[in-house]
Amino acid sequence: MPQPSPAAEAMDGLYRRQRFIYDATRRYYLLGRNRLIADLDAPGGGSVLEIGCGTARNLILAARRYPGAKFYGLDVSESMLRTARASIRRSGVEGRIALAAGDATSFDAAELFGVRAFDRVFISYALSMIPAWREVVRQASSLVAPGGALLIVDFGELARYPAILRRVQRAWLARFSVTPIPDLEAQLKELAGQIGFAATMIGLYGGYAVQARLTACRSDKSDAKTNS
Repeated sequence: MPQPSPAAEAMDGLYRRQRFIYDATRRYYLLGRNRLIADLDAPGGGSVLEIGCGTARNLILAARRYPGAKFYGLDVSESMLRTARASIRRSGVEGRIALAAGDATSFDAAELFGVRAFDRVFISYALSMIPAWREVVRQASSLVAPGGALLIVDFGELARYPAILRRVQRAWLARFSVTPIPDLEAQLKELAGQIGFAATMIGLYGGYAVQARLTACRSDKSDAKTNS
């Protein structure tokens, strides 16, 4: 049996006990998750992947909202996946959600799920926990099917909030290995351009969070091939 990676061990250590109260506590400060789910607009018969699925809270809500789609979840923490599997069994949508353990920066979706590309890929408050977050976005974008989209929600910089509140929030988040990404909007736009995607950004709650939608830019060559 392969040994868990350092990232997996770190997340298992962090969530071994927290997983039991994760959903009850995170609802108060992981804002914008329900909006992202509403904006998925998952097509009937389509496939949706969440990277960093945690307890499967988002996957269950999305599966209920889009009954015609199939859902997949990836997480590096086996502790969180144990909670996710139990929640899915109780949810009534067990047959439509598949889970797998893997590193968000490098995993083989075809090997894990039997799916090479997804109509929607989404990442909710996971980038700010992963130092190599750009590699996560690159990996996620490579799995977006033609005409699909990558959606992201994560912490903003609280630019409109008093400095003391920003300091308190950052100190609190650091307890959970969370480091908000500086100027996330600009960095995501720059990265999207590098990988051939267009980014649409929305600031939420006065800068508390950022929601992004990345879609592939179609080249003239691909357009001509499609129209021929």
